[in-house]
Amino acid sequence: MVCIKNAKVVLEGGIIWDGVVLVDGDRIVAAGEAGAVEIPAGAEIVDANGAYVGPGFVDIHVHGGNGYSFNKDPYEAAEHFLAHGETTILGTFYFDLGRDEYIAAAERVREAMNRGGAGDALAGIYMEGPYMNPKYGSNPQGNKWKGDICAEDYEAIVDSFGDIVRMWAIAPEREGLVPFMQYVKKVNPEAGFAFGHCEANAEEIRKVKKYGLITQTHCMDATNSVSKWFGVRGNGPDETCLADPEIYAELISDSLGVHVNSDNQRLILKAKGVDRVVLISDSVVSDEKAPDDLAHVKDLVFDSNGWLGGSKLTMDAACRNIMHHTNCGIAQAFLMASRNPAKVLGMYDEIGSIEEGKRANLVFVDDMFNVKKVMLNGKFVG
Repeated sequence: MVCIKNAKVVLEGGIIWDGVVLVDGDRIVAAGEAGAVEIPAGAEIVDANGAYVGPGFVDIHVHGGNGYSFNKDPYEAAEHFLAHGETTILGTFYFDLGRDEYIAAAERVREAMNRGGAGDALAGIYMEGPYMNPKYGSNPQGNKWKGDICAEDYEAIVDSFGDIVRMWAIAPEREGLVPFMQYVKKVNPEAGFAFGHCEANAEEIRKVKKYGLITQTHCMDATNSVSKWFGVRGNGPDETCLADPEIYAELISDSLGVHVNSDNQRLILKAKGVDRVVLISDSVVSDEKAPDDLAHVKDLVFDSNGWLGGSKLTMDAACRNIMHHTNCGIAQAFLMASRNPAKVLGMYDEIGSIEEGKRANLVFVDDMFNVKKVMLNGKFVG
């Protein structure tokens, strides 16, 4: 038994300023006010020294970091993000991989998931592709999926590793998409869909929502507005996300607000509410040179065209950034970085909040979201 005391415990409904969390094995067994939680004799005492103790971060959209990509070195990539409090991670693949490359990369992820250690933080794969709109996203010249949607290709992919794909990003306007979505759900009924890298209108998005469309891939990034008549703005991907109360909005909150500027971050939070915003890192490994006017920004990634290609974020930094851009508080940042993505993945009964019976995935941070300790399945790491 482990007793974490002298902690500011971040619960779903608020913060306990002098709190205690009890952990037995890989599970949380109690959390509450100091003095109200009985500490068993012989428990190992861990002094949080006044740190905020919240649920481990859940990063559903991350390609890699610290020089390691999830499609090549998934275990090492997981180690990097775990050290930043990310106790649940979806390694993300892009549309620059062909069919056989996808299958080989997924096998490496599966091996990492079964390895233990940092591999226990890997919860599966987020497929940012293959069937998005080739007009949008970084490195469009590298898109290997611009042609017709072919059953032979997607059946091979889904049959090989569809069981560990938790999210597929799609462009609803692509012709022939529905049979692919139906096949995904046949193989893995728990898989969800995100709409992204697209220019779909509201009607096109609603037509495929019934197949498990639950979130928008990085809201206000890699999309286009829909023009209706005479230059009047129509209802495109971003507007549809903001208007639909059931759809979650993935949000990249970098330090300067380049992916999504501060005004639009506040708009997303106001429209969706704190219950429907999901912070993501969208961290990418790239050595491409930044444009001169953004060379001073340290958490952005660019492609060979000089276009924005992702970030170098970790979720602790994303939490700090969204507090800066929107004036939200620490407890709200935890909701967007832990609870909400856990709900998107259908894993909220296991992770995403500090509750009796849930996995003991915890992160200790100060008021600037600097990580002090990380617990994964009841064990401290690093």
